[in-house]
Amino acid sequence: MREQVLAVQRMQDYIEEHLESEITMAQLARQALFSPWHAYRLFREYVGLTPAEYIRRLRLSRSALRLRDGKCRVTDAAFDLGFGSVDGYTRAFFREFGCNPGVYAKEPVPITLFIPYGVKFRELRKDNTDMKEVQNVFIQVVQKPERGCIIKRGIRAEDYFPYCEEVGCDVWGLLTSMSTGEPVCLWLPEAYKKPGTSTYVQGVEVPTDYNGPVPEGFDVIRLPAAEYLMFQGEPFREEDYCEAIMAVQHAADKYDPAVIGYQWDAENPRIQLEPRGERGYIELRAVKKSV
Repeated sequence: MREQVLAVQRMQDYIEEHLESEITMAQLARQALFSPWHAYRLFREYVGLTPAEYIRRLRLSRSALRLRDGKCRVTDAAFDLGFGSVDGYTRAFFREFGCNPGVYAKEPVPITLFIPYGVKFRELRKDNTDMKEVQNVFIQVVQKPERGCIIKRGIRAEDYFPYCEEVGCDVWGLLTSMSTGEPVCLWLPEAYKKPGTSTYVQGVEVPTDYNGPVPEGFDVIRLPAAEYLMFQGEPFREEDYCEAIMAVQHAADKYDPAVIGYQWDAENPRIQLEPRGERGYIELRAVKKSV
């Protein structure tokens, strides 16, 4: 991997670790091992934002999650995350999300949070990976109740990266802002697809009686109660996320549910949770009892 990419990633990692402290360009340059001018140029080239813009957007999104969950007051959110005044924070929050932080704290609505994707992961997906084996994959039958799911459809996407190219990468940030549950990725069976839309979608599951806001351009589908096989790999280093996903998916592809009295259920969607290194990659595939 190119040294420039690793330099930008080191700056991103430093920002993440020191988000509640003052962060200067000189500090970031020391992490990058380049001059401040060159580090700034590299960051803007690979991230698409200046370091100051990146830090501001990330701080605003972290503050929004605190306000949504009732963990702090507007004043605390402003000063804990490095804003010099409540007025300045309020103006920045409104420009970013289109609502006042005090109003949002009382009645959270879906907003598009800024999700910081590490530049090294974008580079890794360009490399060929061939990790077909993994030490352990945990398999468990889980029950999913009847539920709704608020989804954003793509056009032709069959997987994550083409989906992001079609609809943008901001969908996950908006879904994360909704406190109904953890966002999911779905591969939809034909019965749930609209003509000219993608198999792969992102969404968030909601109760069947959900009557909250649905973001513009999103659909609500209803999913029946179903059984799933949950495949969960071992914890992995973040830079190994591509290999971790491929290993679990390869294990799932080879697995025969008949050994436990099941068969695959093609009428329910395949579900993917966000790959997180600390818990391992998780994917759910629908099954039904063998007849």
